[in-house]
Amino acid sequence: MTNASRRPPEVDRAAASRRAVEARRARASLKRDLGTRVVAPQEALRRAEADPASAAGSMRVTDFLLALPAVGAGKRDRALADLGISPVKRLGGLGPRQRDRLYGWLDARFPEPEPRPGRSRLLVLAGPTAVGKGTVSARIRDTHPDIHLSVSATTRAPRPGEVDGQHYFFVDDAEFDRMIAAGELLEYAVVHNKHRYGTPRGPVDEALAAGRTVLLEIDLQGARQVRRSEPSATLVFLLPPSWDELVSRLVGRGTEDAEERARRLRTAKVELAAQGEFDFFVVNDEVARAAEHVVELADVPA
Repeated sequence: MTNASRRPPEVDRAAASRRAVEARRARASLKRDLGTRVVAPQEALRRAEADPASAAGSMRVTDFLLALPAVGAGKRDRALADLGISPVKRLGGLGPRQRDRLYGWLDARFPEPEPRPGRSRLLVLAGPTAVGKGTVSARIRDTHPDIHLSVSATTRAPRPGEVDGQHYFFVDDAEFDRMIAAGELLEYAVVHNKHRYGTPRGPVDEALAAGRTVLLEIDLQGARQVRRSEPSATLVFLLPPSWDELVSRLVGRGTEDAEERARRLRTAKVELAAQGEFDFFVVNDEVARAAEHVVELADVPA
């Protein structure tokens, strides 16, 4: 048999090359997700355990550790030595003991939140810019009319298609100042260093008094204020399927210029880093599924 006859057909080599490129891109995307905290490191390790051939499973442990926030080469090398893991190992190729030790190392440095017991009728939905909070909330409003969806007040101008009193109460700065002074806002904050948003207190109190479940769609600062004033509230953090998808959604909606997009993405990284303050995570990979997941976390009257 000649050397030429032993070579794989050209089409096979091309297909193999495409698969290799796709695998590298998938691993690169996962690294971005780990670095921005879109994906928890424990979740990546679980994916690797479930499917060693996946992007997580085929990632070298060295690359995995370097992708984590605040982990440099020195910390990576110390971790490998302490864990007894070879630098050439891939996540999907770890033995049970190595994997357990790595889980322990991750839990000590990147603890996953433990869901709080019980449910609350005051449900807070927050998440980074462009993650789809408004879309998920609108789906809940349309499919669960028994849930009161709070309408926020904002000083920003309406976007195309937004209706005053339905999507937001659009007010000027003077009216927003009056609402603050009168104690009419449950929470309020400056978002993206530009516009102010707040939740009118009256409709929320009335709905809760009537025994209804209330959903607040607000930003991180507002969620923190609600947690301080109403500790029993259930806080839900809406995650994008990936960092790349978050960027694509922000660019695709076309409502911000390049400078504003860059500012919002910087803010998104800060918001994602604070997700550990929340009680539950929901990934918005499909709006209807994400909406139902959010509803399941509330104390909805029968």
